[in-house]
Amino acid sequence: MSEIRIDEVRVDGSELECIVSATGDLDRFVARESFRVSYDRSIEGVPRAILVIPALAQLCPVAWARGGDVAAPVVDERFARSLRDVRDALLDMHDFMVGGSLRAPRTDPPDPPATDESGLLFTGGVDSTASYVRHRGESPTLVSVRGWTITPDPSDDRKWETMRERVSAFADPRGLETAFVESNMLRFLDHPMLLAHYKRYVDGAWYSSVGHGLGLTGLCAPLAYASGMNHLYVAATHWEGIDLAWGSRPDVDDNVRWRGTQCHHDGYELTRQERIDLLAEYAADSSHDLTLQTCNERLSGNCGRCEKCYRTAIGLRLAGLDPNEHGYAFADDDYRIVREAFEQDRWVLGLDERHMWEDIRNRTRETRPRSAPERDFFDWLDAVDLDDLVDASSPPLSHRALRAGARTLPTGAYRRLYPVWKEVSVVGRRLVDSS
Repeated sequence: MSEIRIDEVRVDGSELECIVSATGDLDRFVARESFRVSYDRSIEGVPRAILVIPALAQLCPVAWARGGDVAAPVVDERFARSLRDVRDALLDMHDFMVGGSLRAPRTDPPDPPATDESGLLFTGGVDSTASYVRHRGESPTLVSVRGWTITPDPSDDRKWETMRERVSAFADPRGLETAFVESNMLRFLDHPMLLAHYKRYVDGAWYSSVGHGLGLTGLCAPLAYASGMNHLYVAATHWEGIDLAWGSRPDVDDNVRWRGTQCHHDGYELTRQERIDLLAEYAADSSHDLTLQTCNERLSGNCGRCEKCYRTAIGLRLAGLDPNEHGYAFADDDYRIVREAFEQDRWVLGLDERHMWEDIRNRTRETRPRSAPERDFFDWLDAVDLDDLVDASSPPLSHRALRAGARTLPTGAYRRLYPVWKEVSVVGRRLVDSS
């Protein structure tokens, strides 16, 4: 049977490294580098049974997709039990998942420092900011992660510094602690190969549709243990009534636990528009500035032109806020631009976005337009078929061709060809963007 092994666990101050190997058909999903995490505080005193959790949290879903096992030198008993619950949730969610076992001696580490702290995975977007508002009485530590939307590449150093500055600017006036975590969790796995095999089964990418709930919470285990975080909150993306296969859901996040820490999928009972309503109430009562950051295109402020920026700006208007005061340049003429972008298929949309715009449409039906352009957009959105908009959008043909080829290419050939394709793709996007 195919297997992934954590062969060695090393700690040096705030740095964690796990040496990983794989056999059989799991080998093509593990890249030729060790798994690394850098925390902003020492993890020297954290037990090995906790230190293996970040790597296990990334590796187990990959093994379960192929029916393989994962082996580790030791594991926290509570986390081992939680993995069974998460595995069962992912198997119920995804038909392509097969399952597998964790082979590791179980142990019960000592309790971490009793500080009664809590943590919140935080980006500064709508969902995580709403979770802060809900739990602000706990003064949660804001935990931000580099390794997913911001890569470990030196070219992303400025993006990471910008995010750190922005999160600190939110935390400091509110008297909150911050924690910054950096990892190569999508580099030590061959994420393009995972996409090649499984993109056809999921609405998003591998990490968004399968891995990020367990992956991001597990990444925080040594940090939580060293800091005495009893609770770790993960802001919900979706809400009750949306049965979308997604890596972070209540049946995943609420089942993740280890010695001293319970994870929570937070805000699932609120739609995205209701979370924006919560932010509007907070903004009215708070003396602090509230600038959101949701853009997928730019981290140094919102670009104001992508689908997510427009979606958030319109949501803010529907909650009675001026988007221009919260990070989004928006005027009445932008309603026309949004409609044209939809009708001309400028955005790649999935089921995720379909639910988000349906939520907005439901609110527009209860809202009196404040201008003629707003009324025209509300009328158009009320009548348009959202399913048709999603069906009309699709990723570039070159992306689909690469994934199809990678499923059948020998692993060695794929690893030689992918960097070339990636570089050509990047250059092509730059030429399009500059035209």
